Amino acid sequence: MHSPRRPFLLRRATVARWRLGRLPPTVRGLLWSAAASAIFVALNALMRHLSMELSAAQTQFLRYLMGLLVMAPLMLGSGLAGLRPVSVRGQFLRGAVHTLGLVVWFAAVPHITLADTTVIGFTTPIFIMLGAAFFLSEPMRLSRWVAAGLGMTGVLIVVGPRLTGDGGGYLLIMLCSAPIYAVSFLMTKALTRYERASVIVLWQSITVTLLSLPMALMDWQWPSLLQWGVFVVCGVMGSGGHYCLTRSYVSADISATQSIRFLELVWAAAIGALFFADPLNPWTVAGGLVICASTVWIARHEARTRA
Repeated sequence: MHSPRRPFLLRRATVARWRLGRLPPTVRGLLWSAAASAIFVALNALMRHLSMELSAAQTQFLRYLMGLLVMAPLMLGSGLAGLRPVSVRGQFLRGAVHTLGLVVWFAAVPHITLADTTVIGFTTPIFIMLGAAFFLSEPMRLSRWVAAGLGMTGVLIVVGPRLTGDGGGYLLIMLCSAPIYAVSFLMTKALTRYERASVIVLWQSITVTLLSLPMALMDWQWPSLLQWGVFVVCGVMGSGGHYCLTRSYVSADISATQSIRFLELVWAAAIGALFFADPLNPWTVAGGLVICASTVWIARHEARTRA
């Protein structure tokens, strides 16, 4: 027997999709990017915990394997023909670059805090904007540079002193992953010109899983039942986060959506406070307000520009 609430929920979902579709493309891109940022911060927290219990290569492999298994039933429902990419070579090349970024990222993440991980990630948009301007010929209007600058100012208000503490070597290793991820994201943007978002997300899981397997087998240990459960959750979150990120690239210029990534610091502070009892100091609040102001301003400015 169907629940009487089900038709109501379906109607609400339909109305929500309709309203989202009526928003300006840049605003839709910013909303998709904000959702991806929130998911990735939570995922980073789980992955850091797992990488401290298992090898980094095995953690990387199982995270993407679970993502692939989670997506498989949904993807197969649309038929195998719909899952075939236009360019298999392009998908594997992008997967190889993303795998390299993951290897570097996992080498550092067990040794630095979630806050430091999030902060280093904020350098990726700078590389993305530069790459988008030089290689994708996207316009770099002054407003986008101002929004990025304001966001980075908010980051420095909160975490500037922490970058000179212990673990400086691992911070540099983490920093090396930023330009590699930027190349991967720029390749994703290029692929969206002729590939569907769902196909790109699926083939990222396929390529990273295959390329990570040899490294994982070199230092394998069987996860516990609880760890398997966490990997399944990570698979769902990772696939969902990359889908939201890819949809943001479809909706708007990649450089227009990068300023909202600074909200990840807000998500990281919230997760730390709720689940790890991390204190919130006034500098975090002040920096968060600057970051939020920059994202709201660029969203309104871009909407007026496209109108």
